[in-house]
Amino acid sequence: MMRKALGLVVLAGVALAFGPAGRAEDKGTVVSLDGLKSKTPASWKEEAPSNKMRFAQFRLPKVKGDVEDAELVIFKGLGGAPKANVERWKGQFRAPAGKKIDEVSKVSEMKIAGNDAVLLDVTGIYLYNPAPFNPRSKTVARPGYRMLAIHFEGPETIYHIKLTGPAKTIEHHKAGFDAWIKGLKK
Repeated sequence: MMRKALGLVVLAGVALAFGPAGRAEDKGTVVSLDGLKSKTPASWKEEAPSNKMRFAQFRLPKVKGDVEDAELVIFKGLGGAPKANVERWKGQFRAPAGKKIDEVSKVSEMKIAGNDAVLLDVTGIYLYNPAPFNPRSKTVARPGYRMLAIHFEGPETIYHIKLTGPAKTIEHHKAGFDAWIKGLKK
């Protein structure tokens, strides 16, 4: 009887380790942007969008030493030319003392599933405003922050993808972010 129970425990452990429900790569959320799909890393936690402008929203866990998690937000159908959006996103940051914003930011063109995209990578003091359209909402300066922001001309509409958080946490999640973006396919 004990041997049978031990055998069941071993089988259950093997099923969890190798079965579909136990593999970390099977966790995560499939995100679809105009039919282009990619699964997020398992550590990204999907949240209900905090306002109507947000198409999707994820929380990425902070690394040791950081006080806040990172946030990934996807906006769908918002306009503006790539250059104008990049300049607006740069305006959400202030460069550290002695530097200019263009010294702490990098803009690069890329393709996502054959579609044009522009990536901004900026580090500095994030000017966080929890409710930017509310005149009573106060901006809070958050030093040591980083944002990866993409203006993506999808097959049907424009998407803005913004990953913002403490610089160490963003660096920790960058490889997963890059893989998720590169994974967007029909």
